[in-house]
Amino acid sequence: MRQDDDIQIVNLLFARQESGLKKLEEKYNKYCLTIANRILFDNEDSKECVNDAWLKIWNSIPPNRPENLAGYLAKIVRNLALNCYEKKHAAKRGGGQVEMSYDELSECLAGKGRVDENLEKNELSCIISKFLKQKGEQKRTIFIQRYFYFAEVSDIADRMGMKESSVRSALSRMRKELKNYLEQEGIAI
Repeated sequence: MRQDDDIQIVNLLFARQESGLKKLEEKYNKYCLTIANRILFDNEDSKECVNDAWLKIWNSIPPNRPENLAGYLAKIVRNLALNCYEKKHAAKRGGGQVEMSYDELSECLAGKGRVDENLEKNELSCIISKFLKQKGEQKRTIFIQRYFYFAEVSDIADRMGMKESSVRSALSRMRKELKNYLEQEGIAI
């Protein structure tokens, strides 16, 4: 049923029907606010970010016809929230989940430039996707929750029914494995 709803929403948006935007907002508003809030920690900024996402979706469908609407929307909201975060925190660094996640990943992704710039490169994204496909569902979920959605370790542990120390340990092992994998793929560390 969920996939059918998404197909209907995409079809409505593709036909430029505003009802598609209303259905999108009804179904995904809470999901999008959660993503934005994990990055921004500010309800007003998060609401503004999500409103910007609706416009971006409206302008991108058509020509795009996403097969995974939730993932497509999550990426748009995440990128808008990161842009908002960067603008607000350009002068001050440290303390938030975004910085902690980037700091953790920097040990295996740092090269020239900032980690968040490296994450946007298509080649690197493809290689990381290949790496994650080799992992079990639990490890993949932990990694994505932490480094894509910027979830706190305690939240991941609760969601996965694990101890925080087990989540931290799994993340640490995966970062080391990712570093080795990237080196094997010829990515300069």
